[in-house]
Amino acid sequence: MATVEELKLRIRELENELIKCKQQRNQEDFQTPVIRPKIEKMSAEVVDSNPYSRLMALKRMGIVEDYEKIRSFAVAVVGVGGVGSVTAEMLTRCGIGKLLLFDYDKVELANMNRLFFQPHQAGLSKVEAAEHTLRSINPDVIFETHNYNITTVDNFTHFMDRISNGGLQEGMRVDLVLSCVDNFEARMAINTDLRMLIADKAAAKGDDEEFSQTVEQRGKCWES
Repeated sequence: MATVEELKLRIRELENELIKCKQQRNQEDFQTPVIRPKIEKMSAEVVDSNPYSRLMALKRMGIVEDYEKIRSFAVAVVGVGGVGSVTAEMLTRCGIGKLLLFDYDKVELANMNRLFFQPHQAGLSKVEAAEHTLRSINPDVIFETHNYNITTVDNFTHFMDRISNGGLQEGMRVDLVLSCVDNFEARMAINTDLRMLIADKAAAKGDDEEFSQTVEQRGKCWES
């Protein structure tokens, strides 16, 4: 028969095992957040369970005519760092239709002071980690991620293709490209891509409704 001291020791061991199990379960729950069901149609109903109720207030206030139209747009965010991650988060919370994320870098613990990534995501590509986080915020958004450097020849060709054909409906252009990169080479690649697309669009239509004013490539404002 076990002594009192042995039983006390066993109790402490079981208590420690229980603490470890709870910590492990909490960690698993933290890494696998509960994702709400997708919402097919935005509702203007002002209730705590409606994630769009505050945004739909813009329609009630007369600021926008049809807030739900935001779901028909696709936006590309190039660079998911300090600026890009916040931009992607805000677009996701607003309910954008589709979000295309481009970045070649990985998440590091050194990023925790300024980015929305979490420590357990260290080592993941920034676009993969961003998609995990953003999808848990708003599962209604369609996400497309690309983990590569857009400045290489092959990747630039693919980047151009996705900007040209990666809209909400495959084969349509994205509606907006946001340059959130932190280096001159990548900015030049984005500007070159968009200038080529603008030229193609103007040549295809050839009427006065299709021409856009652009900043001269070598002017003072080209890379301000």
